[in-house]
Amino acid sequence: MDTDLVIAAIADPSRRRILDALRLRDGQSVGELTEALAPLGRHAVLKHVGVLESAGLIVSQKQGRVRRCHLNAVPIVQLAERWIDDFGARASAGLLALKSDLEKEKHHDR
Repeated sequence: MDTDLVIAAIADPSRRRILDALRLRDGQSVGELTEALAPLGRHAVLKHVGVLESAGLIVSQKQGRVRRCHLNAVPIVQLAERWIDDFGARASAGLLALKSDLEKEKHHDR
């Protein structure tokens, strides 16, 4: 894994939106991602997909004329493991769960 490539790839908000879209529904076509990232055009989305592929964050597969993109979370997990030990990961997971619960309560009270 090239850490610099992964960090540079996820630094861009549009590329993070692509990763988020694939996290919600993996295997989307470039056309579907273009719709999700409007107002970005197809060429811009293809460029971002290329950067994400170079970083190993997505894998695309052609099916006829359609190019399907699949999320590969391994490089992100490797980054996390590089800087977070097991204790820190468990503590962070607990804090994130608490944050999520509090946000749900706050949203529910509105």
